[in-house]
Amino acid sequence: MGRPSTAEVKRRLVHASGSGMPLLYLLGLVEWRTLGYLFVFLAAVVSVLELLRLFGGLQWAVYDELTREYEQDNVAGYALYVYSQTAVALVFGPHIAVPGMLMLTIGDPISGLLGSAPVGELKSARTLAAMFAVCFILAAPFVIPVSGVVAGGLAAAAGAAGATLADGAKPVVAGYVIDDNLSIPPVACTAIAVTLWLLA
Repeated sequence: MGRPSTAEVKRRLVHASGSGMPLLYLLGLVEWRTLGYLFVFLAAVVSVLELLRLFGGLQWAVYDELTREYEQDNVAGYALYVYSQTAVALVFGPHIAVPGMLMLTIGDPISGLLGSAPVGELKSARTLAAMFAVCFILAAPFVIPVSGVVAGGLAAAAGAAGATLADGAKPVVAGYVIDDNLSIPPVACTAIAVTLWLLA
């Protein structure tokens, strides 16, 4: 495994900084519904920025640092990152949505620093195992207190597996790369919710 580039490290640090949004709720600074409104506002802001970038000629230097080549003519990962978290904040309760958000903001950058893979290929088993372990650790404190050790543990494992699957490969559909910024939270949260429903 090669050493991550400076640009890659910057991307991962920005990625991790997104943990500040769910942290607002966890610290009791905002209510869950208010956090959802904040995400909607943020989604609107990034939508305007992406419209200006893609169709209005907006070319800030930060885009060169924080976007990848395949994002130049498509919606960038930072916008998908906000959209996916907005979606789970609006659809799921906090004990399900917060783990999915943290799997993206913390689990994904750790996985990215440990190893990457070309578009359409699977990451190494070592990187996948690390992603699963980190995501399970992130989910367990939220679902186990609500659902018990057995159901909560299985739900945390299911969410971690979903996040790992979403992170492990970036499939290409109709020429468009399905970015894990978009897929990790909804896949993980759906896996947690379905498991809890099945075990209820």
